Amino acid sequence: MNLADIAQAAGLRTPIRHQLFINGRFVDAQSGETLATLNPHDNSTIAEVAMAGAADVELAVQAAEAALPKWSRLAAMERGRMLLKLADLIESNAEELARLESLDTGHPIRDSRMLDVPRTAVTYRYFGGMADKFQGEQIPVEAGFLNYTLREPVGVVGRWYRGIFR
Repeated sequence: MNLADIAQAAGLRTPIRHQLFINGRFVDAQSGETLATLNPHDNSTIAEVAMAGAADVELAVQAAEAALPKWSRLAAMERGRMLLKLADLIESNAEELARLESLDTGHPIRDSRMLDVPRTAVTYRYFGGMADKFQGEQIPVEAGFLNYTLREPVGVVGRWYRGIFR
């Protein structure tokens, strides 16, 4: 089966993406390497997805560093709105996301519909709501001095994910 057939069989409206998302674009891995994403039900290949290597990670870090000044100048309320909009999009595409999650992970569709997808939206709603809730502390120090915390974007954060659910 090709990707279009798999997407149709799973009831997906949107094509399955198989590239890396770097600097606002979907791109192939620099090395051309791919990794088979397997359906845990029958071990068939769902898609060959681009496998990021060191060069791809470096490009992603450079893109994130270039975006940081604009992002950090954006009002916290606007950053929060973006996260809330993402939660709205997750909820409006919940059925398709649940089907894709079940296809990819083998979770029963009931769990994807009732747990995985809704909890993802709730997480984005939580952080979207917290984005403009500034809290700080004044930390006691020597008389005549003021020590306080300032929370602001500080730079690129990455996470290496190795599929702990399989």
